[in-house]
Amino acid sequence: MHPFRKAVEARDTAAVEALLAENVVFTSPVAFKPYPGKELTAAILRGVLRVFEDFRYVREIADPGGRDHALIFEATVAGKAITGCDFLHFDDAGKIDDFMVMVRPLSAATALAEAMGAQFERIQAEATAALVAKSEGA
Repeated sequence: MHPFRKAVEARDTAAVEALLAENVVFTSPVAFKPYPGKELTAAILRGVLRVFEDFRYVREIADPGGRDHALIFEATVAGKAITGCDFLHFDDAGKIDDFMVMVRPLSAATALAEAMGAQFERIQAEATAALVAKSEGA
């Protein structure tokens, strides 16, 4: 089992964040523009864990070199069954530098967009607080 999968399934947000590269780019299934940066990506992933119910990975696919992984998941969002895939690319240090999510069906993607939209103020506040803490610690 991949360490990212293990961390998500354990709902260990610190372990998830530790696997993200500083320059990670998160591509959402419901937003046009990708989101750059570790702090924002970590905050988005915490938001996702808050809105997904009964989340579980059902399949893991990896390239032979270990740099690309696809983790297929199932969950429920606002009563809608959702199936999706986390596409992960790992940099030379073994950190996730590209994270793209795709989901289906459209009705569940719409429910996810609404649920995450309701989380976005909190997500932005968490990311900003993490950036401030990071700059004060530097």
